[in-house]
Amino acid sequence: MKTLMSVLPSRPSRSGHKGHLTFRCADATDVNAIVALVNSAYRGESSRAGWTTEADILGGQRTDAEEILRLIAEDDSAILLCLLGDEIIGSVHVERVDAATAYMGMLVIRPALQGQGLGRCLMNEAERFVRAEWGAACMQMQVITLRHELIAYYERRGYQRTGENRAFPATDPRFGLPRVEGLMFEVLEKPLG
Repeated sequence: MKTLMSVLPSRPSRSGHKGHLTFRCADATDVNAIVALVNSAYRGESSRAGWTTEADILGGQRTDAEEILRLIAEDDSAILLCLLGDEIIGSVHVERVDAATAYMGMLVIRPALQGQGLGRCLMNEAERFVRAEWGAACMQMQVITLRHELIAYYERRGYQRTGENRAFPATDPRFGLPRVEGLMFEVLEKPLG
């Protein structure tokens, strides 16, 4: 069952925002906002305002409405939204892999708001959600191996390299068009206490 999330007070940010962060599961009415947010954080010039950009290694889109709608509708899958007031400023996809493991992907905060601890708050909420809703004891993710600074960030958040690499879907333009050869994902895991 997909439920309403929690509310956290947020400290004033460098950009002047203050107020409460709220978290909730996305529904079909959120699809277009999620697509725009995810694509703006990962691809194109707008993504360069944040540090999660993949614009130098991938072109094209990161996702589309069809994929987001499918992820929202599937059992054992949810897209969690981070809101500041009524405004969606972040999202993350979580999915149950098996009885003990969940997967986290497409973690994004609006590029202009990155670097203020909001991604950490959203990640904490994703971890809380998979423990509470699915009883997950482990969170898994995959990161493009060239994203050294992003891998280091996740390691500081308790994620560990597993030594497993997976192929990037280089022939599927729905996930981006590679600008470099041989893209691979590295699998990271974190035990959830």
